[in-house]
Amino acid sequence: MANYKTTQAVESLAAEIGENIYIDVAKWHLYLSDAHLHTTVAEKVYPLLENDELSEDAINDILRNISVSLGGGKKELSLFELLPKQCQTNLLELLEEFQQR
Repeated sequence: MANYKTTQAVESLAAEIGENIYIDVAKWHLYLSDAHLHTTVAEKVYPLLENDELSEDAINDILRNISVSLGGGKKELSLFELLPKQCQTNLLELLEEFQQR
C-alpha cells in the first residue's frame, strides 16, 4: 500500500513540476511536462522530500545530473544549464511547499 501512495505522490509532484517549471530556449518557455522531463525530475527529487534532505545544493546536483538531448542528440546539456535561475528558485519553493503538505 505504501508503494501506491508513493507512486501517487510522485505523480502529483510531477504534475506540479511540469506545469510550473520550464526550460528557457531563445526566450521560449518549454515547460517540463511538454519536454517530458517532469516525471524524471519528480522521481529523482522525491527521495529528498521523504528523507527530509531538501536543499538548494541537493536540487542543483540532481539537475546537473539530468542530461537533455538537443538537436537530435548532437548536443547534451544538463537540465541545470537550461533552467533560468528563477525557475530553479521556483522549483525549490514548490518542493518545500509540497513537503509541508
